Amino acid sequence: MKKRRLGASGPWVAPMGLGCMSWAGFYGPADEAESLAVMTRALELGVDFWDTANVYGNGSNETLLGKFLAEDRTRRSRFTLATKFGIIRTPAGERTFDNSPAHMIEALEASMRRLGTDHIDLYYVHRVDPRRPVEEITAALARQIEAGKIGAIGFSEIAPDTLRRAHAVHPVTAVQSEYSLWTRGPDLGVIQACRELGVAFVPFGALARGFLTGKVRDPAALGPNDFRRGSPRFVEPNWSRNLAWLARFEALAAEKHTTPAKLALAWVLAQGDHVVPIPGTRRIAHLEENVAATELALSAADLVAIERTLPRGFAAGDRYTDSQWYGAERYG
Repeated sequence: MKKRRLGASGPWVAPMGLGCMSWAGFYGPADEAESLAVMTRALELGVDFWDTANVYGNGSNETLLGKFLAEDRTRRSRFTLATKFGIIRTPAGERTFDNSPAHMIEALEASMRRLGTDHIDLYYVHRVDPRRPVEEITAALARQIEAGKIGAIGFSEIAPDTLRRAHAVHPVTAVQSEYSLWTRGPDLGVIQACRELGVAFVPFGALARGFLTGKVRDPAALGPNDFRRGSPRFVEPNWSRNLAWLARFEALAAEKHTTPAKLALAWVLAQGDHVVPIPGTRRIAHLEENVAATELALSAADLVAIERTLPRGFAAGDRYTDSQWYGAERYG
């Protein structure tokens, strides 16, 4: 895989990263042994950019990664590790944000303990708290770079103007946002701002929560704790409308002798050399399929055909319900 750089001066990584959230039960129970096997296979395939967060499984995701790293101390040097802070739960169980420097330091130390490391390569602000100047938290993160505890600064789902303000204080290495053929919000300025500033753009949800793989045919068959069961795009009447669009995309993939998952990821990769998607999976076979998408080169005509098949805004339904935006289930 031809590597891409995280930011103007960050590490070079494989063009396909690995999101770790699915091992924390977001899509239903995950088998620990299977998750560890996926990690092992990822390293074998050269997937060297991994992404987690302190809220995934209330820290259990970082703990699992720490277990993997403890099994072989050479593993830590073989990939770039990213984690996040900034989302917290109130005593009532509701989610809110805390970007204060004091909380950042506390969260960073806790993440390093769980991960069994003294250095985080890329540390994200998981959500920007609009009540606090972004310049303040950027300066506080820069001090952690000076202290040697983090290597680079990132933000998740940040607006272009806010990104520019943060970047003026200290170079930002990466911005993470949900982005796929059915979630195109970053096209309205975030991707362009990242390119302009020399910031990597890191899409999560690049396979549309599994929708674009074609492997989810009936949301009713998903596990009771699967996030997607209540997601607006996975419930009727939206689901049937989205399936009709998917059928067109599956036909296009078949015409090009590939799978819908590979075609969807190849499209994301084609949006710029600064784009590094991080699809997650609990299955080795899916991991291998995702990595294989890096070998699928799309022509200008292919990109036009994909845009015609799944035009911007085709998805029926919102990204989240109100409870998913603001309640205990919310993640991104």
